Amino acid sequence: MAWLHFSQTAVLRSYIFLLGSDSSTILLHALILSDTFMVEDAVEAIGFGTFQWKLSILTGLSWMADAMEMMILSILAPQLHCEWRLPSLEVALLTSAVFIGMMISSSLWGNISDKYGRKTGLKLSVLWTMFYGLMSAFAPIYGWILVLRALVGFGIGGAPQSVTLYAEFLPMKSRATCILLIEIFWALGTVFEVLLAILVMPTLGWRWLLGLSTIPLFIFAILCFWLPESARYDVLTGNQEKALNTLKRIATENGAPMPLGKLIAARQEDRGKIRDLFSSHFRWTTVLLWFIWFANAFSYYGLVLLTTELFQEGGACGMSKGNKEELRCNLECKYLNSDDYKDLLWTTLSEFPGLLVTLWAIDRLGRRKTMALCFFVFSMCIIPLYGCVGRASMTVLIFIARAFIAGGFQAAYVYTPEVYPTATRALGLGTSSGMARVGALITPFVAQVMLESSVYLALSVYCCCCLFAAIASCALPIETTGRGLQESSHREWGQEMMGRASSHSAGGVPDSSSGSQG
Repeated sequence: MAWLHFSQTAVLRSYIFLLGSDSSTILLHALILSDTFMVEDAVEAIGFGTFQWKLSILTGLSWMADAMEMMILSILAPQLHCEWRLPSLEVALLTSAVFIGMMISSSLWGNISDKYGRKTGLKLSVLWTMFYGLMSAFAPIYGWILVLRALVGFGIGGAPQSVTLYAEFLPMKSRATCILLIEIFWALGTVFEVLLAILVMPTLGWRWLLGLSTIPLFIFAILCFWLPESARYDVLTGNQEKALNTLKRIATENGAPMPLGKLIAARQEDRGKIRDLFSSHFRWTTVLLWFIWFANAFSYYGLVLLTTELFQEGGACGMSKGNKEELRCNLECKYLNSDDYKDLLWTTLSEFPGLLVTLWAIDRLGRRKTMALCFFVFSMCIIPLYGCVGRASMTVLIFIARAFIAGGFQAAYVYTPEVYPTATRALGLGTSSGMARVGALITPFVAQVMLESSVYLALSVYCCCCLFAAIASCALPIETTGRGLQESSHREWGQEMMGRASSHSAGGVPDSSSGSQG
């Protein structure tokens, strides 16, 4: 009987889309004729409203805070290099320690979110990051700050779970746009951190900078009582009553009617199993996504670290000239000056046009081609840095490169939650994030250590990595544009028809989810 209800709902949804209408009102009327509905149906019928706006701001605060903690790395490293007389290897290790913590914890937070709830995982990770971020400001010696920043990284590893929670409350037609708009908070976080550094560093120093950077986390901790658990997660764990109450709350806040009938799950499955990511249906997707996330983080954070290094040395020519004249001493250091901070601010502002480019392309070109475009443009912007370009030209090239690599990251954050079903969505995003941390862990040794030996070799590594990532993006077997979030790893005929109808009507890339991924 359950399968009969399931198929009735799927056919109704497919029928509506095949008629050419995506109106939530028509969908609601169709659901009234049926005696059952799923979370996907309710979210689509209720639509986007006040609830989603509040959720955007709250999850955005956690995203903003994590961006600030990451942006600190490019400011803190030169400061401690000079103040504590650290050799380059120890400076790179300080940066890598954050990513080691993130790499270790990413899969763990994904498992916690799949087993104990999205809200639980997100709250724990934010509170953890806030506590150890604040403790970092009181570190007396290098060993202490190394351990404390690694623990901060452990907490930041749970940041992608905010995207999982957010995506599961969004209607299909709003999902890509909203997930990209939430990235505004990441951009705001990076810009705010640089502005904070300009105000704080010359007078109060780096300890105050670390302490003040936890302010968004404090705000989130105060407001998180409002945060609901994912209705999709509750249904999957058998808590239909709780899920129904959450959906009624959303309908009330949005001023929309609630679908009638009984709330059902697509199919009960085990949750949080790593082997599900390597089933015949998802194996190739998982492998390619892991490399794409690796390349994204490796290149994005590499460029962030390269920016301060290149500005301080005057570009590739300045660094090559210095290497020819004499071997640089590991203890030699240069504090960031006002010009360095201004140029760092300009390149950080590139996050906003990068967001606009991705926002324009993601539904027109599709998720895969958008990621490929971003990787390719990044590589093309790295190549001119081999020459003796002036500071203004270098700033423009880094601005464009960072805009597009940030856009590639945003596209990956849209694509990954869409491609996996509810049972493994948080784990899929968590493991992908873990691979990103591997890339971020390695990148300081290229951007800060290898750069001292050969600036051309360091730039070549980033250029080639992104070219391969562009190829990997095109090779992804599933295009998720116009496709509903999958409740089950067993594909739903109704949702696939929705995806195909949407993509064909938009003239976009055809959905390839109907093919095998083995």
